Amino acid sequence: MTTVVFIGGGRITSAMLAGLNLTQHDYRLVVHDRNPGKLRDLKKRYAVATAPDLSSALKQADIIIIAVRPSSIRELLCAITNLMSRTPAKVSSGAKAKPRTSTPIPLAISLAAGVPLSVLSKFGGPARDPALSWARAMPSPVCRTGRGLTAVTFPRNLSRANRQSVHNFFSRVGQVVEIPESKFDAFTVTYSSSHGYHALATLAKAAQRVGLDRNTALLASAHALADGISAWRDGNISLQSLLQEAVTPGGIAAATTSAMDAAGYERAVRQGIAAGLRQARANAGK
Repeated sequence: MTTVVFIGGGRITSAMLAGLNLTQHDYRLVVHDRNPGKLRDLKKRYAVATAPDLSSALKQADIIIIAVRPSSIRELLCAITNLMSRTPAKVSSGAKAKPRTSTPIPLAISLAAGVPLSVLSKFGGPARDPALSWARAMPSPVCRTGRGLTAVTFPRNLSRANRQSVHNFFSRVGQVVEIPESKFDAFTVTYSSSHGYHALATLAKAAQRVGLDRNTALLASAHALADGISAWRDGNISLQSLLQEAVTPGGIAAATTSAMDAAGYERAVRQGIAAGLRQARANAGK
């Protein structure tokens, strides 16, 4: 049985555990976090094993999921490097490695937004004798429903077996798409479910201002966003055709969208995406 150790018991770990609980997976799941309260909560909710001590967590791992904030990742990776230089860890059974005096190279997957493989590869040991094989993944919090979307990217030298292990794991909680690392930040900024939640909250608030009660405003707004987008994704009609169908010239929808565009809707979205990319680049330098 493959043991997957989550380093960090925050929101994305909780979302992934919830999604994995919906499937009949064959992983042994372990969570390490410095906060004992988080570990107790995750153990109670998802029946996972917990490891309060980082060293013991690493010793159990076939796959390590680094699930901490970008601002905390360097401190964590320094600690992991120090521990792994003294105590070898387990490895994914699919990994291919040259004979070594210690155990084979473990697979580590970073979920830290904006932190590139070039930075991650500096940790875990010297380049000539690395203690970790790295990959990056960015799972959506929507994975808690089993309908998530995860972007993955790999260094050129990562084995095919390890790449498949990454795909297999994240496919348990939704769709997986592999993209070049040069496009990773742009994808991360764009795919976030925060766009939908922000649009839902904003549209519902506007609806309340013109007289709808909160529940009806949320119902109508959710239909406009979620059901409308599902009709495009699940059907075979182009986005432009659906727009033409929904926005009749001279109608209410046409007046609404035209006013939004005139108020700078597209410009606001562009500025938001640009700000997200700047933050991703700042994360890379932390």
